[in-house]
Amino acid sequence: MTHRMPAEWTEHQGCLMAWPVRPDLWGRVLAEAKREYADVARTIAGFEPVTMVAPPGHGEEARELCGDGVTVVELPLDDSWFRDSAPIFVRNEDGDENGDGDESGGGGGGGRLAGVDFRFNAWGRKHSPWDADDRVSGLLLEHLGVPAIRSSMVLEGGAITVDGEGTLITTEQCLLHPNRNPGMSREEIEAELKDRLGVTKVIWLPYGGLLDTETDGHVDGVCAFAAPGRVVVQLPADPEHPDYVRMRANRAVLEHSTDAQGRRFEIVEVEQAAFVEVDGRPVEVGYLNYYLANGGVVVPIADHPEDAGALATIAAAHPDRKVVGVRARAIAFGGGGIHCITQQVPAARA
Repeated sequence: MTHRMPAEWTEHQGCLMAWPVRPDLWGRVLAEAKREYADVARTIAGFEPVTMVAPPGHGEEARELCGDGVTVVELPLDDSWFRDSAPIFVRNEDGDENGDGDESGGGGGGGRLAGVDFRFNAWGRKHSPWDADDRVSGLLLEHLGVPAIRSSMVLEGGAITVDGEGTLITTEQCLLHPNRNPGMSREEIEAELKDRLGVTKVIWLPYGGLLDTETDGHVDGVCAFAAPGRVVVQLPADPEHPDYVRMRANRAVLEHSTDAQGRRFEIVEVEQAAFVEVDGRPVEVGYLNYYLANGGVVVPIADHPEDAGALATIAAAHPDRKVVGVRARAIAFGGGGIHCITQQVPAARA
């Protein structure tokens, strides 16, 4: 069967999140991180249903902080970054209403969902243990009643962005890092992306964020599809920013590329950058790491003077959506943003 990963702006059944509990990651900001996760969940729930997965024994705490508008289920977890450890959902595009599906094909029936269960190794074995997070994708698919498509390749959802029309953008900094798939060549990685996610063209940006040592440069910190043929890119205006030159190299690649349909890209630049101090440590809150909900854009903000300009730029890139900023300083301290802690479940039919 032919499956394709829909673009994030297509209609969602809902959003998946996971509850933060790892003390060695969060340290003294764990309580603040829980409040921010709950704020994000409640905000997204204003646009679409949210399911929060909590480790056994933590469900009641998650329910109390998230409120009645968020569904909480308990499953074994190590960490709380569902963009990377949850399934990546694809839709069957064959139009065959009589397919019976199995764990390698999934679903049967045009428009039905399957979930790609990639391997997860905690961003190159940076945190231990990670075995529960490697298993949670399969457990979620069982819980949701969605067939699984298995892949032996290590891949995090934050490492890719797609337009739903055959184009995928990623970074060499992350996907070619030897701590993910040392036995696979660039060509083999690209072939697996095409086979499992239904893309026909992969655009390789050279860089993720220099400071993004946690994920080794996920694309969702530097570039995101906003619409067919339109990308939003991080392009810090300050020449002293560590990514000033690197992001201009990324932009040059996009300027000279076309998508799978042969279109040149309209490039929207997010020039703002927000550095704040959390628990005595400087962190950057990445505005580009936002989530597209049904009718909305939920953007990480820092309670910083740069917030307003970034929100205005993102709103211009998504003129048909309501843009909402949610404080995400503790989430940034943990190593990510709102996109990193969410995973959309697309509607079964377009």
